[in-house]
Amino acid sequence: MANNHFPILIITGRPAAGKSEVIDFLKKCDPIVRLEKFHIANFEELDDFTYVWETFELDDLMTQMGKLRVWSDEKYWFKDQYIWDLYMKRLALDYQKKVMKDTEYHAKMTTLVEFARGGENGIVNAMSFLSDEMLSKASLVYIKVPYEESVRKNRRRARPGQEDSILYHSLPDEKMDFYYKINDWEKIEAKNPTHIEIRGHKVPYVVFENMPEKTNDPKLIDAELEKATAKLWSIKK
Repeated sequence: MANNHFPILIITGRPAAGKSEVIDFLKKCDPIVRLEKFHIANFEELDDFTYVWETFELDDLMTQMGKLRVWSDEKYWFKDQYIWDLYMKRLALDYQKKVMKDTEYHAKMTTLVEFARGGENGIVNAMSFLSDEMLSKASLVYIKVPYEESVRKNRRRARPGQEDSILYHSLPDEKMDFYYKINDWEKIEAKNPTHIEIRGHKVPYVVFENMPEKTNDPKLIDAELEKATAKLWSIKK
């Protein structure tokens, strides 16, 4: 019997676009309602921000031990940009460990993958480091806001003392400009209105329109997400 849920759902978009708010909303949904309305089963998250913050913490510990920092400088700028690709490889590794432990994993589970990437080919490049197994099972929701809105919301969500928080971490403006001022989403949409092709895998996608802002209101999230996931399920099928 076919499952009625997405096995892997990638949620991406600019920083502070609303990705984490959507996932937080899903955490609070009744599981039966969540499955029926959004085709999302019980789920586990893979969010590369946790790896980013762990990297900073490890480098801080190296400093405390009188050693050279490995990945980042004292202001948390990465020394080499390939680390962004390494994080995607680590997402794939963590996913692989889950399915190796349980061959029936996706009979009952959805994996939610969250990341943000900027640059001329940022999203497509990031996805290219996912495994074939992930790409063959993945669908994608892009939470769409313009760059200026991303900057505004990034400033708004900052809470001192919660820099490691999924919901409340924030980037300095100069890092927003450096990493995220441009991205490749418009190019993706222009190339194919329903699928992103990565290494021969056609990953279905939809857009969650977050202008005007919906991710600050659970009722608005509910309506927009139901519309987006219904369309995505139709494309996938």
